[in-house]
Amino acid sequence: MHTLTDEDLYRDPAQLLAGARRGEAALLTAGGTPVMLGVPLTAKSDTRAALTDLAAALYVAEQLSLGRAAEIAGIAYADMLDELGRRGIDTLRLNPGELERELATFGP
Repeated sequence: MHTLTDEDLYRDPAQLLAGARRGEAALLTAGGTPVMLGVPLTAKSDTRAALTDLAAALYVAEQLSLGRAAEIAGIAYADMLDELGRRGIDTLRLNPGELERELATFGP
């Protein structure tokens, strides 16, 4: 997936379609904030795989919760957790303070 800014799209709108024809998803941002996602779909597209890819990418970008990612992918929460694990994507997100509290509570 590649990222386009609103300025990129204004200068060359055909690049969004060209990327789609190459099978590339595009994240459109405005002022650094994601505002649109373009996902290419063709007659040969595996929509479930595309939606799972999309959900995983948005989860990695911290735009979605795990539950919402599962909804978008159209799979169960546990299946999304497994899928992210297969892709090597961390699903436990703790900031350093939270990690210290968890270790103090549950650690040795």
